[in-house]
Amino acid sequence: MNLLLASQSPRRRELLALLGLPFETTVTDVDEEPRAGESPAALVTRLSQAKARAAAAHANAAIVACDTVVALDGEILGKPRDEDEATAMLRRLRGRPHVVYSGIALLETPTGREATMVSETQLAMRAYSDAEIAAYVASGDPLDKAGAYAIQHRDFSPVERVEGCYASVMGLPLCHLVRALRRLGLTPPTDVPRACQEFTGHACSLAEEILAP
Repeated sequence: MNLLLASQSPRRRELLALLGLPFETTVTDVDEEPRAGESPAALVTRLSQAKARAAAAHANAAIVACDTVVALDGEILGKPRDEDEATAMLRRLRGRPHVVYSGIALLETPTGREATMVSETQLAMRAYSDAEIAAYVASGDPLDKAGAYAIQHRDFSPVERVEGCYASVMGLPLCHLVRALRRLGLTPPTDVPRACQEFTGHACSLAEEILAP
C-alpha cells in the first residue's frame, strides 16, 4: 500500500517522514472557507476529509490529509490573506491563550475505508513587541500559516506555553495519525513519539494516552 500525502507543505512532509514509511505527495484544490456556524473541530474534520477524497483518483493508496486552524475565543483564524491581516492576527493573539485544531483523514482508496481524528492543543502566546511582529511579517513566513505564525520559528518563537500535541500545531499530529493507520492495519516501523520529540525538541506527555488501544 502506497502512502500519499495530500499536501505540499514542507512541515507536513518533514513530520510524515518521521514515521519511517515511504510516501509521495500530491496537491488538492479544496475551498477552505468555513461554513456559517461551523465549529473549528467540524471545519478541520470536513476539510481533511475533502482533501483526502480529492486525492482519491490515485489508485491503491492510503491517502493522508490534514487541515489546521487557530481558534481565538471561538473565532476561527485561518491563513492570512496579506501582510496587514497577518499583522492584525498576531496582535490579537499576543499575550493571550488560544486553541489549535488539526483534523486528520486517512483514506484507503481500494476499499474506501476511512479514519478521521481531531487533535486539540491549548497554547499561550508571549507578549512579543510590534517590532517583532513587523520583522516576522516582513519575512513572509506567516502568510501560509493558520493564525499567521509557525510555532517552530526560532527567530520569532511566539509561543510561551503548549498543552497538547506540538506536532499538531506544526500541521500534522503524528500520534493521532499512527492511531488512524492502525485502524487500517498499518503500523509504522519507528518509535514515532520518540522520533517526534527528537525532531521538535518538545517533551510530550500525551503520546502514551493518544496511542493507548
